[in-house]
Amino acid sequence: MADLSALPGGQSPWQSAARFGLYTLLLIFAAYYILPLIVVLSTSLKDLDEIRNGTLLSLPTEINFDAWGYAWNEACIGVSCTGLKPYFWNSVAMTIPAVLISTLLGALTGYALTKFKFKGANLIFAMILFGCFIPFQVVLLPMAQSLGYLRIANTVPGLVLVHIVYGLPFTVLFFRNYYVNIPDDLIKAATIDGAGFFMIFWRIMLPLSPPIIVVTIIWQFTQIWNDFLFGASFTTGGGQPVTVALNNLVNTTTGVKRYNVDMAAALITAAPTLVVYVLAGRYFVRGLTAGSVKG
Repeated sequence: MADLSALPGGQSPWQSAARFGLYTLLLIFAAYYILPLIVVLSTSLKDLDEIRNGTLLSLPTEINFDAWGYAWNEACIGVSCTGLKPYFWNSVAMTIPAVLISTLLGALTGYALTKFKFKGANLIFAMILFGCFIPFQVVLLPMAQSLGYLRIANTVPGLVLVHIVYGLPFTVLFFRNYYVNIPDDLIKAATIDGAGFFMIFWRIMLPLSPPIIVVTIIWQFTQIWNDFLFGASFTTGGGQPVTVALNNLVNTTTGVKRYNVDMAAALITAAPTLVVYVLAGRYFVRGLTAGSVKG
């Protein structure tokens, strides 16, 4: 006899009710999680009078992008009233080379530690891995001295070097764990055919590495772009990254407090990492798990 209590989709009323309740609960959690972003965005689109007279959760009666233009071009940060624009491009000039160089060095090092094994390779990897657990504050003084010796203190290239050095343990860890699961027979066959260290890397290892490259780029980009401590410690004035400029802008007390400008500046600062995760976030977990199981 057919089950009359079952729905056409093969689910009982109790299962459908449980699924509906689960989706409702997840929707509530998602709304609660995204609420701060909605408040920041709506506040950035209001003028000051509406902010003073309205409520925190109210939507703007009229969309106004003046705060965005002011935050980008005119906001006073310290003694400079150039807005976030020059600091934003400082962060771009710092992040892109630091991400690319640290990713390439991590790939080369991970490849050497796994496919061209040598005496002490495991010890070297353990020492590199130890760098992942060193707090930022511990390296401030020796890093500042090193930048001074190299004559690149208070410069964007100096910040690039800092982030390459500090990010290298993480990139080596990612690539080393990924390359361990690539069959050694590929390397042996290429070696028999006369391929050398770098040819094997470019022709075999890199074409097999897109999943972990995506993971590394997302990780490094997020860490470097959002960094505040190194930017505040090693740069001053016009050489600072956008995160430090945002902090200085928000803490400026001269004149009338422009909450809409602060919110717009925060969104401008966060926009690159938001775009990266929206466009490539689904590949992050996929890349982390790629190569985790042999065969």
